Amino acid sequence: MQRLKIHVAIVAGLLALAGCSSSSAPDTANKDKDKPASTDAPASTAGGFANEKEKYSYMVGLDISRSLGSIKDEIDVSVVEKALDDGLSGKTTRMTQEEALKVRQEFMQKLQAKQASKSKEESEKNQKEGDEFLAKNKDKPGVKVTASGLQYEVVKEGTGEHPKPTDTVKVDYTGTKIDGTKFDSSIDRGQPATFPLNGVIPGWTEGLQLMTPGSEYKFYIPAALAYKDHGPPNIGQNATLIFDVKLLSIEAPAAAPAAVNKPGTQTPAAKPAKPEVKPTPKPGSK
Repeated sequence: MQRLKIHVAIVAGLLALAGCSSSSAPDTANKDKDKPASTDAPASTAGGFANEKEKYSYMVGLDISRSLGSIKDEIDVSVVEKALDDGLSGKTTRMTQEEALKVRQEFMQKLQAKQASKSKEESEKNQKEGDEFLAKNKDKPGVKVTASGLQYEVVKEGTGEHPKPTDTVKVDYTGTKIDGTKFDSSIDRGQPATFPLNGVIPGWTEGLQLMTPGSEYKFYIPAALAYKDHGPPNIGQNATLIFDVKLLSIEAPAAAPAAVNKPGTQTPAAKPAKPEVKPTPKPGSK
């Protein structure tokens, strides 16, 4: 695990700093070549450091703390400090390189198993809560349920043609989880989303075909019609999703830009199979 190779990171960082210090601008070097180098740097006004060595040491410590943040509950910091001291001072270490490699592999397997267990628990919890929510929601006044299990409400009905699966549509939308947490919104970004209807999650492909331009619907999308177990971190696995959607227009084929602002992926070239809800997200892909 890269995060465990702290000594490598420190050495690399120090080498980078050494490289920076040896690449002074020629003009500055020539002007100051006769001036003695100062060994007593002024204290940092921000941290009150006595000298540069203390300041740089603190910076390295912060880097180490950030790199260990995700495994802080799995390690004893005092033992980490002892290992750093042994390794950097040339003392006899309590592990050989071969032993350390074996322990590292063991630790990685433990962390992977723990993460897999956590993901499974999250997935099962989301599925259970989503099923319970939909079971109650379907009986609310105004909520309709399709054969696939998609639930929706008509907030406002528009006019015109219904989009076909092969059409490109322009929409404004806000996505939330069933606990009310907002995870995406084209409205917040100030830019509608434009995408091929057959390039998003099944719940969107089906739901938008029920709409006409100017319509405003609320979709309650089961996990099976959303991201299933491939949900991005801010959504989670097997999560039931709620979308407030306004269909702005059905784009003419010649005017439809290729994969512009597809909700759910970072770039137009991203595969729709595993979308991410990022700066230019889309409701998802099949």
